[in-house]
Amino acid sequence: MNKIIYLDAAASALKSSGVIDAETRFLRDSYANTGRGVCARSIAADEMLAHAREYVANFIGAESANQVIFTSGTTDAMNRIVNIVRGTKNVKTVAVADIDHHSARMPWENVARRGEMELVKMPLDENYDIDAGNVPYADVMVITAMSNVMGVGQDVQKIIAAARDKNPNVITIVDAAQYVAHAPIDVQKWNCDFMCFSGHKIGANTGVGVMYIKDPDVFMPDKFGGGMVQTISGDTWNIDVAPNKFEAGTLPLAQIAGLPVAIDAWRTWSGGADIISYMYDELSKMPRVQLLTPRDAKIISFVVRDMHVLDFGVLIGAHDVCVRVGNMCASWMHHALGVDGSIRISVGPWNTMDDAVRTVDIIRGIIK
Repeated sequence: MNKIIYLDAAASALKSSGVIDAETRFLRDSYANTGRGVCARSIAADEMLAHAREYVANFIGAESANQVIFTSGTTDAMNRIVNIVRGTKNVKTVAVADIDHHSARMPWENVARRGEMELVKMPLDENYDIDAGNVPYADVMVITAMSNVMGVGQDVQKIIAAARDKNPNVITIVDAAQYVAHAPIDVQKWNCDFMCFSGHKIGANTGVGVMYIKDPDVFMPDKFGGGMVQTISGDTWNIDVAPNKFEAGTLPLAQIAGLPVAIDAWRTWSGGADIISYMYDELSKMPRVQLLTPRDAKIISFVVRDMHVLDFGVLIGAHDVCVRVGNMCASWMHHALGVDGSIRISVGPWNTMDDAVRTVDIIRGIIK
């Protein structure tokens, strides 16, 4: 069987043997539910969860591990944040941008379509970055820290500071799903109210994500059930404190067990800039290729003139090369670029320069 070249890290990163082993060990040797027992396995599971939470808090620069809430991923977190914020605050205007991913903007759009609030657009500059000098007044601001089409990190700290100049009480929400794989996160430096990312973007398993809440005691929970309530007496509830109050039900424990290992492995990776630069330069020499991303982006997005992106995906896939084709769950960005979809190349720690050379040769043959 030929070696498959996997160039779709931005969709989901391959899993290292360390992550697989960590999950297997937990399932085999320590598995039990958390917060619900006092036997040896229950204690081991509780300790694993506490360790993972502390590890993530350090990874994102949180002040306290209690600010770290485990979710099933970014989409889950972004949808939950809408209900958490609206359950506590009066939201009239929400600022979004065309670089937003579907899960960052659609939950708020859904509320706006019911006439319960208004969406306002943050303008983009000539490079398709959020124009921090022209952010609008809003009660809530959604910030996609890195577009999965453009692959360029936004100046989150500057954008949030500008938003607070307009409205000191603005609630800021950062979608770091793509950003987390390419640059350090520092939630205290950013001064954001919420931040989320998915573990599978950095080599952890699917089904686990992180939701950071700066002031968890200010907000009411959006989900109810076991694990988030201390006592119930008649019609009276005594809800637990964070993080428990935001983690009703059973957590994705095996996936959480692998998350610190994934973080460790990802931190040691150089980022693949040499591979991306080589492929960018080679693609720029092909007349039919229209590059959409700048040379210093963390990914490469492009289209081939007179070829549908799905056709390209089928042809390159037949050569055992995996890339992403379509709208990347970012329709607004493609509309801004004037294309229906794109082809995306993204790399991870498993990729080599040989992969890049072989892929460039294959693309050259497909579009000649």
